[in-house]
Amino acid sequence: MEDKFPRALWVRLIIYVAVGHLFAAFIYLLFTLGAQNQ
Repeated sequence: MEDKFPRALWVRLIIYVAVGHLFAAFIYLLFTLGAQNQ
């Protein structure tokens, strides 16, 4: 199998996915802590 995507695109995709998950986890943590403090 040839890979159609250049290496830079894979690296960027992995970075975007990782940052997106970190951001989502941070938001989730904020909501969870906020709900516990009420």
